[in-house]
Amino acid sequence: MIKDSKPRLKLGVTGGIGSGKTSVCRVFDILGVPVFSADREASEIMENDQRIISRINSIAGKNLYINGGLDRMELATIIFNDKTLLEKVNSLVHPVVFDHFMKWVLEQTMPYVIMEAAILFESGAAKYVDKVATVQAPVEQRIERIIQRNKLSRDQVMERMRNQIDDETRMKLSDWVIYNSENDMIIPAILNIHKDILTLINTQI
Repeated sequence: MIKDSKPRLKLGVTGGIGSGKTSVCRVFDILGVPVFSADREASEIMENDQRIISRINSIAGKNLYINGGLDRMELATIIFNDKTLLEKVNSLVHPVVFDHFMKWVLEQTMPYVIMEAAILFESGAAKYVDKVATVQAPVEQRIERIIQRNKLSRDQVMERMRNQIDDETRMKLSDWVIYNSENDMIIPAILNIHKDILTLINTQI
């Protein structure tokens, strides 16, 4: 991929929990496309930003950093059972993530960049990107992936799924869909999207 002075397009990559967004983004990374993980950035902010740490403790009504780092399981238990508290934490963290993303974009030199975000539409992140690719996988496969990866119970996984928009809505709002079941080949789909985006960028020159 030819380097440019600055990215001319921002692609959002999203999908329900366990759909395989990170695997898809690894392929884009191999293609030389810079990837900004909104979820990882949010984690960094919640661990290191003292103002955010103070506000999270205030929202939770208790100190979630007793052992020096954020007790993520305890935070998840609190916010995924209370939509109001979930929205409060999200409205606290998301604007900082978006600000970091826009500053990061200015430092990149490739024709396009990616924001990987689990809740791209729910968080308002979609307005910071130009196009969206959704990673889609069968619900049961997603549940099994998360149970094995995160050591969560089925009920805990379902809890998190209920706080995301449904697959059909997400797909309708997206420009591309990458199917990632056990029988699907994601690399050809990613290469096609990569080609489409470069073609789109070249027509804008």
